[in-house]
Amino acid sequence: MTQDIATSAEYAETAALPRAVATHADPADCGKLETLPLPAAATRKPVEEKSPAEWAYERLILYIQNFESRLDSTQEVAMGFTGGQAGVLTIEGVGFFDPDLVTFFGRDEDGLRTQLIQHVTQLNVILRAVPKQEPAEPPRRIGFRMMRQWAGGESGDASA
Repeated sequence: MTQDIATSAEYAETAALPRAVATHADPADCGKLETLPLPAAATRKPVEEKSPAEWAYERLILYIQNFESRLDSTQEVAMGFTGGQAGVLTIEGVGFFDPDLVTFFGRDEDGLRTQLIQHVTQLNVILRAVPKQEPAEPPRRIGFRMMRQWAGGESGDASA
């Protein structure tokens, strides 16, 4: 029986880090997001000081950005709703309202402006690759825009 020995500082550091695990049928597509270190923007504020809404919002940014990185130039990210007949929302923005609400802005299949407001305890998101609404335009990559804002660019507050 082997047991690793850690200093109390190492133990405290490990306990403070969030855990993430993923398994996928295609090993090349497995757990890339979950095995990468968190970006600096995610670590400026300790997890225990974040509200459930803020922490959910930050992880959604990472998942959306990761999903978009695998899309081709004819696709954009959208989300499907679980447990209802609401359909699909092409994501144009994501936000949170402390302590416990997350919101998604976008358009439905008919192009109508749509906003979903959801409590973090009810959060279920299905990311979908959908054809671009404007074929002649470059694809919108909301996850990368959100990441720049989160990191302090595009009017983001890096000190927040």
